[in-house]
This record gives sequence, C-alpha cells and structure tokens, in this order.
Amino acid sequence: MTKDKLFLLPPGFYDNNRREYCPECAEIWGVLSYFPAIKESLEIEYMPIAKPREPMVKLLGEKNQNCPTLILAQSSPEFDGVNIYSKNSYRFMNNARDIGKYYASRFGTPTPRGS
Repeated sequence: MTKDKLFLLPPGFYDNNRREYCPECAEIWGVLSYFPAIKESLEIEYMPIAKPREPMVKLLGEKNQNCPTLILAQSSPEFDGVNIYSKNSYRFMNNARDIGKYYASRFGTPTPRGS
C-alpha cells in the first residue's frame, strides 16, 4: 500500500431496527473535516455493519474487524505513544483516539483531548 488505508462504517446504517452511526467513526470524520489534507493522504473504504467484513478479514484476520481501523502504508514512520498492532505484515490501529494521536504525530494536528 502506498497510502494509509482507513476502514470506516458509513455515516448512517441500519441496525437494531433503526438508523445508527458509529461514534468513533464520526470522531474520525470530524478530524478529517477539520484537517482535509489528512484525507488526501488516505484510501478510505466503508464497511458494512454486518460481519464478516471481508476486505478487513483478508488483510488483518477474523479477529480484527473493528471500525475505525487505520492500516499504515509501508512507508509510514514509526510512532511512540500509539497502540500499533501487527498482523500479516500490516501495521494498524483500531480506535479513534490512537488514530487521532497518530495524525497529531504525523501531520502536526492537535492531540485528542484526554489522550
């Protein structure tokens, strides 16, 4: 991969007999709207609410289907203070706060509050 790949749930999906959204995915969309240059550095793919989420399973295995998940490009530098996991030679993070801290380290954006 030449760009970081971000997996998100869509802004509105049906689950539990109603329309819902994922708060963590919405948090990441908020960051991307604040800092649009980050969005240009990403490949974004929407996942269904139902599992298995095959594109994620193919890359990260059955146990790593959380959204948001950011898979780092091979050229992405290492960072401290962020939980980065590894599976099938891919480095990734799977929660909004770590993704936000990664963006702060990589792009110089503000750090998420409470981090």
